Amino acid sequence: MPDSAPQQLLHLVIGGELTDLGGTTFKDLDKVEIVGVYPNYASAYTAWKAKAQQTVDNAHMRYFIVHLHRLLDPDQDTKPAR
Repeated sequence: MPDSAPQQLLHLVIGGELTDLGGTTFKDLDKVEIVGVYPNYASAYTAWKAKAQQTVDNAHMRYFIVHLHRLLDPDQDTKPAR
């Protein structure tokens, strides 16, 4: 990747109804919503917030931001900048 290209830190926003309020286990994996994949945290946060606000009346409904860039390259955050 050229040095002039903007750094992409991919984030996934997903959500669904949880089995209990204190956990992160989805009630039905077939109903987990994939909101989208975003090139940075700021845009993922915007999408997460919009979906979370739409479902505020259902306490068991939760949306999450998954840091895909950490899964793709776990050492990425610890590498020195060039």
